[in-house]
Amino acid sequence: MEILQFTTDLDENVARLKALFAQDKTFIVRRLRAPEGLRCAVFFFDGMIDNQAINQSIVRPLLRAGLKSASAEALAESVLQINECRVETDLHAMLTALLYGDTVVLTEGDSRPIVLNSKGFDVRAGDEPDNERVLRGPREGFTESFMTNLSMLRRRVNDPRLTFTFSRYAAHTHTAVCLCWIKGVTDPALVREMQKRLDALTLDGILDANYIAECIRDDGGSPFPTLGTTERPDVAVARMLEGRVAIVVDGTPVVLTAPCILQECFQANDDYYISVRQAALARVLRVAGFLLSITIPGLYIALLHFHQELLPTRLLLAIAAARTGMPLPPFWEIFLLLIVFEVLKEAGARTPGVMGSTMSIVGGLVLGQSAVSARFLSAPAVIIVAVAAVTALTVPKLQSAGMVLRFLLLAAGAAAGLYGLTLGLALTLGHLCTLRSAGTPYLLNLAPRVETHDEDVYTRAPWRRMRRRRFLARKEGGAS
Repeated sequence: MEILQFTTDLDENVARLKALFAQDKTFIVRRLRAPEGLRCAVFFFDGMIDNQAINQSIVRPLLRAGLKSASAEALAESVLQINECRVETDLHAMLTALLYGDTVVLTEGDSRPIVLNSKGFDVRAGDEPDNERVLRGPREGFTESFMTNLSMLRRRVNDPRLTFTFSRYAAHTHTAVCLCWIKGVTDPALVREMQKRLDALTLDGILDANYIAECIRDDGGSPFPTLGTTERPDVAVARMLEGRVAIVVDGTPVVLTAPCILQECFQANDDYYISVRQAALARVLRVAGFLLSITIPGLYIALLHFHQELLPTRLLLAIAAARTGMPLPPFWEIFLLLIVFEVLKEAGARTPGVMGSTMSIVGGLVLGQSAVSARFLSAPAVIIVAVAAVTALTVPKLQSAGMVLRFLLLAAGAAAGLYGLTLGLALTLGHLCTLRSAGTPYLLNLAPRVETHDEDVYTRAPWRRMRRRRFLARKEGGAS
């Protein structure tokens, strides 16, 4: 693309473009000669354009122009009837636009191409995302269409301070990426930092937002998410109103947001569409569920191995009776059941349609009941793993971190009892204290001596009392 050069000879320019795309049968060249003598050529890719726009807004006006010859500016300003039309002097930008569904027009006597917006490829409808469903609230979700996603954000923020910064990355795919923020709300230092990280990308192809997320996130080795993701426009807008930036990537419905803090992992979309009391109870259940999911396997092993005196006598006798004749120690029972649970979860996620959830439920029930009936595993171990599995589903954003912590705390409890379990939790808390996301402490609003707005932290205050929602905006950003 760098060696392509145009001249004032239309035939030579057509030959050069044909040679460039000689192996691509979807590349279409439409030569035009008006009765008065105007000669032009129209270039586009079949399947990427709106045929009606080509015929009515480009071909017909050129044939009816009544001109013997014309410059690129004259055609763009007086003849071509399309909403977005420009004379492009950068041939690299022209080729990028052509490959993305725009139409290029060349005229005899002028070496400068005209780029027209004629995109018309099919896009998926913006249905509600399966993994972010709500009981009440908007049902719209992002799609794979870049401009459609940006229009969803613009429609919700009718403010001229909403800013879009466009760039293209990756040597082969030239994927369009947009950095979105609201001036006066978002800290300018945050915008500069995220733009710097994006400009440092050296990928040869970007097919999904996760390609970018892995390269620009803080502490890539941490199991905790330090970059937010969402497929809902209302969630992306809500985070921008709090001082975050959003990163929209062409070809994927996933939008990245930064900074990401631990607090938002325990929040859900429904919290803002239901009553305050329901939202408060739901958040308490999510926190309790996450703590149970990571600690209960290790706590069970620690109590059985090291601290049996802490268990009620009847409960201890019941567990001992259930474990009579078991071939495996308690640790290996829990460990194997956790592995089986992760395998079933992965198999259910990869199985298409409703068969996935059905297979996970039925498979878990059948395997658990069969293992207990065959005296291969004890019933208390099955109950403990089932509780850990169910409570882990309350916080889907922390499932990866929960899985890692579950196994680590299990090993800590088996090695040193409650002392090991406590040490493991203390190390986890220490790790959280060291995490930052785009310069923001990961425990913002949760840790002491950190500036906080407590109207939407552990519980949500009524909307009439939530006067300051931009709790991430710093003084440098000039947030009002």
